[in-house]
Amino acid sequence: MMPFAEPLVSSGLTTATATTGVAILGLGRWGVHWLRNFRQHSQARVVALCDPHGPNLDRAIASFERPEPVFTTTDWRSAIAHPEVEAVIIVTPASTHAEVVAAALDRHLHVLVEKPLTLTVESAYDLCAKAEQVDRQLMVDHNYLFHPAVIAGREAVASLGNLRYGYATRSHLGPVRGDVDVMWDLAIHDVAILNHWLGMMPEAVVAEGQSWLQVGIADNVWARLIYPGGLEMRMHWAWNNPDKQRRCGLVGDRGTLIFDELATNPLVIQKGTFGINFQPEQVGTEVLAVPQAEPLAAVCDHFLRSVRSNSPSSVSSGWVGLELVRVLVGLKRSMDLRGARIEL
Repeated sequence: MMPFAEPLVSSGLTTATATTGVAILGLGRWGVHWLRNFRQHSQARVVALCDPHGPNLDRAIASFERPEPVFTTTDWRSAIAHPEVEAVIIVTPASTHAEVVAAALDRHLHVLVEKPLTLTVESAYDLCAKAEQVDRQLMVDHNYLFHPAVIAGREAVASLGNLRYGYATRSHLGPVRGDVDVMWDLAIHDVAILNHWLGMMPEAVVAEGQSWLQVGIADNVWARLIYPGGLEMRMHWAWNNPDKQRRCGLVGDRGTLIFDELATNPLVIQKGTFGINFQPEQVGTEVLAVPQAEPLAAVCDHFLRSVRSNSPSSVSSGWVGLELVRVLVGLKRSMDLRGARIEL
């Protein structure tokens, strides 16, 4: 159970004429963005806020331009028990997800939970089954699946010809976490993107990790994802590299599709083939149009539509989250076995 204290008193917040009462559990670095988006959505009203640290609640309340009634608490169980709550946004540490999601579903609440869904395949499966049993929607915030560049990229994959391999790098100096390693923190983004582009899951994984910053917590991981037909993706994730990168690519015999979040043009196809004597031909860069939109806002809207219709997400349901957990568990097992190939 999470170390929440006794409830705080109610204070002021919400938007008018909302249709879905929302509780947000966790108001740290990422939780405040959820709060902003749900407050701005015409089909939601924030009725409860929870964080184990009182100052986080104070900062959240202070961010409102006008007083609006909302229940605030340091006890997540009190938040999900609020009579006006219909959906819960869970932005708590990954190690708490299994317990908190299960408790919310037991109260017949819809759930949107931060990635990863849980840290084990078994608990992730149990939550998906429970959501179906109580007829409530379980969705995981794999927000890159709602990123305009990722959506446009999937449509462009067919133009690459026969696929050969792919790669991804996600590195920077932190933020360093103590609850999960860098693979659990960062890998899920790139795996989700590449799975989405390819329309399939890897059948085997290989990974090796290094711990430079904290004993027993890998902060540098190299991995291979092997897909059906032998297609391989080479991946690198690091918390300890000042060279900040957020880049992935998919290589075909007609060109390479590149999604680089830090580039002026985030989505491009580098074109080129070989002619006689391996002379490069038809070389060029095609910049793909990417609409301006905040992925998190799209996630919020998608979740609320799923709640209103009580129908599963077609993009990021709990079952999608389960399959990504399966990949991460395989990667972790491979690391523990010093790079052994793990069949999924």
